[in-house]
Amino acid sequence: MVKTGMMIRKMTRKMGMNSRLLTAGVAGLLLALAAPAAHAAWTFNLTSGVDSLSRDIYGLHMLVFWWCVGIGVVVFGFMVFSIVHYRHSKGAVPDPTLTHSTRVEVIWTLIPTLILISMAVPAARVLIETTDANGAQLAIRVTGYQWKWEYEYVGTGVHFISSLDRTSDAARQLDSGIDPYSVPNYLLEVDHPLVVPAGVKVRVLVTGADVIHSWWVPAFGIKKDAIPGYVNEAWFDVDPDKIGTYRGQCAELCGRDHGFMPIVVKVVSKQDFQVWLKQQEDALKPPTSAPPAPAPAAPAAPAT
Repeated sequence: MVKTGMMIRKMTRKMGMNSRLLTAGVAGLLLALAAPAAHAAWTFNLTSGVDSLSRDIYGLHMLVFWWCVGIGVVVFGFMVFSIVHYRHSKGAVPDPTLTHSTRVEVIWTLIPTLILISMAVPAARVLIETTDANGAQLAIRVTGYQWKWEYEYVGTGVHFISSLDRTSDAARQLDSGIDPYSVPNYLLEVDHPLVVPAGVKVRVLVTGADVIHSWWVPAFGIKKDAIPGYVNEAWFDVDPDKIGTYRGQCAELCGRDHGFMPIVVKVVSKQDFQVWLKQQEDALKPPTSAPPAPAPAAPAAPAT
């Protein structure tokens, strides 16, 4: 009787603990669902992007996705059909005489091979395209630091540091008293965005100065690691009608403030870019000194 009572008490305590864990889990789920939405836009799928490269990557992704969907439908459909149609309650019995079938072996080897070829050919084409920066009209060197980006327009002398903007930086501080939801583009805004022209093929040379970073702009289909002592290459060519601001982040765990290293790219027209670049180049020139004042004329010699 004593042992029975102890077992009952243990089972009661265990059931009570499981009940509390279940209640806590449900409460946590409800709180998560009731929380306000994050500022960053998110989707369940890739987006097609704003240039030809990102659209080709999206097309490859969807091709493989639909192949996977088709394979899943066929395989699981056949499994469900077999389980239902050949269940024991309908009198089905296993066939102990089942032997090897050459025809079946050939079929289930040939079909996957054809599927893999249909994926490999477009995948190889897109992979080669991502590394083909030939014909670029503008080159930009991107250097990752903890925790900021440096942009240098090759051949122009124009370069600057892009850091998290002061408003977001102030709001992220502990006990700042600033509501992050009141800050536009919280943690996704910088003080100096990268400015590029639309309709121009831009070559990007990515490297790191201290640790490994990763320059990631989803709308351009670019995600390149910034490795110290090594230069990675990428390119993009934004459609002429896709003028606007595009955002990204460092996609490598690069240290304590990794989450505060956003990327902002401002795409403008070719004419506006030339005006902006000329302003930046003029700002680098030393101020011209005023011409020296003419020397005063010598007094005339007295008449003799």
